Amino acid sequence: MVFDKGGQGMSTTNRAVVLLSGGLDSATALAIAANEGFEIHALTVNYGQRHAVELEAARRVARAYSVARHLEIAIDLRAFGASALTASIDVPKDRPEDVMAQGIPITYVPARNTVMLSLALAWAETLSVFDIFIGVNCVDYSGYPDCRPEYLRAFETLANLATRAGVENQGRFTVHAPLILLSKEQIIERGRALGVDYGLTHTCYDPTSHGLACGRCDACAIRLAAFARLGLRDPAAYVDSV
Repeated sequence: MVFDKGGQGMSTTNRAVVLLSGGLDSATALAIAANEGFEIHALTVNYGQRHAVELEAARRVARAYSVARHLEIAIDLRAFGASALTASIDVPKDRPEDVMAQGIPITYVPARNTVMLSLALAWAETLSVFDIFIGVNCVDYSGYPDCRPEYLRAFETLANLATRAGVENQGRFTVHAPLILLSKEQIIERGRALGVDYGLTHTCYDPTSHGLACGRCDACAIRLAAFARLGLRDPAAYVDSV
């Protein structure tokens, strides 16, 4: 399990599978992987999310980095529901930071990161790639259980126990989570240092039909507050900025 190599690591295989949602965090994780010398194989999952506009954001980011391949997979988690992102449940708005920090929010999608990491693992094994990057972050007010360091350690153990490549010692799978212990401000600073264009990304959970961010959901609030604390303007397009 690798939380952060500090930009000093280099791949032995020079290839990595990177989970790319199109959001700020995943774009930064991709930039870190590219900066560390990995050839990028980006994986984006269309899971029926109401903010499907992020899929186009993922395409923009993938094009900007000229990734070796950008694979999109559709796994419709709306069949299960139970989340404001995949069911007819209102996305929470205008919540203060102390409220966002309490409990697991209704925007949690059951087992989403497990599903996505499993897909990334399957693709990585077919490519004989042993490095998987994910842009999860446990510092800000998410409350998601599948963004914790102990979860990622457990998944990495599973990856090496449950694959042919792992049990035949063809290599050891490593889950890289370079952002997991960073604040949102630190993530933005790291990305800016690597030249990430955050205007390409999308974070909002409840965008308009034209793809404009609402500016009021938890994801927007956390993102906007981080840019503001850095004295920067968020380049994303918001409803009240047009």
